[in-house]
Amino acid sequence: MCMLSWIEKDSSEEAGLWTRCDQCGAVLYIKHLKEDYYVCSTCHSNLQMTSQERFHSLIDPGTWQPFDETLSSIDVLHFQDQKSYVSRLHDAQSYTHLQDAVITGTGLLEDIPIALGIMDFNFMGGSMGSVVGEKITRLIEYATHEGLILILVCASGGARIHEGIFSLMQMAKISAALNIYQNHAHLMYISILTSPTTGGVTASFAMLGDFIIAEPNALIGFAGRRVIEQTLQEKLPENFQTAEYLLEHGLLDLIIPREFLKGAIFEILDVYKNRPQCQTYSSQIPNYFSPSLNLLTEEKIRRKLKAESQNLPTFGQNIGFPLLSSYISQNITPNYNKMYQFINKSFWRIK
Repeated sequence: MCMLSWIEKDSSEEAGLWTRCDQCGAVLYIKHLKEDYYVCSTCHSNLQMTSQERFHSLIDPGTWQPFDETLSSIDVLHFQDQKSYVSRLHDAQSYTHLQDAVITGTGLLEDIPIALGIMDFNFMGGSMGSVVGEKITRLIEYATHEGLILILVCASGGARIHEGIFSLMQMAKISAALNIYQNHAHLMYISILTSPTTGGVTASFAMLGDFIIAEPNALIGFAGRRVIEQTLQEKLPENFQTAEYLLEHGLLDLIIPREFLKGAIFEILDVYKNRPQCQTYSSQIPNYFSPSLNLLTEEKIRRKLKAESQNLPTFGQNIGFPLLSSYISQNITPNYNKMYQFINKSFWRIK
């Protein structure tokens, strides 16, 4: 077997020891590449990192607590092109060992607690569907109520076309949650843009950070370069839609190489934590803003219902709010006001 054939073996094979740089074609030893944060030693370009590799580079060992790991999309629109949406989801899940294109959770960054979301471009191009929007929104709501600093690492081709308008709705949902987080709870959100960050992600939460950080030479934009050139009927600069171009035009705060990213974020968090103004802001979270149900809470509710099934109405009947209010006040914190209608419609219809 020749050298190139060995390099080009399927990425799922654990025996692969070498890879090639997408930019310069240099042959790279994977062990050394990991030590260099997946930066090419020849041309210094950034290679693609998985979400798992990214959180290992940011979070202190042994402190990661993932959220909503089992949440996965369904094919509401019965979307079909060359393959069905369900088949594409199964293929992506098998390839990445993820349920969708983002992982969320909490952990410590140099002993500072943070809420962290990381998008994975290897899962259907990091496209934003309903599950991505829901997981990020739940993370923001949790960070709001717990007073955690929020960090989102973006890598996406935009909204997921297979879910149509449902994917576009996630832009507004996440932005609304961020509005409460930033303007009512007065907490800091750091957005980290990696290559590529495009489409609906750029048009929503990626560019809403209090600090917007990018990796060197990252592709960041909304529409594609060719579409813009055809629309404007003019030639765009060579470095258009790069991190350096956006920094020059005031759309970014910092460009930080991967090897310095964790240290730089720690310096930002340390300054933010110790600033005098931090003591003057009082959190004013609206009463209607409450954390979403997670799967653990849903399962507790289901088991509670099953244990009390002899006292519950039969299938299709409405349980009514008095019993529901009693259950919530005894078992769930009062902040979960918006669960009333959701639970009443969804969970009480089980015998």
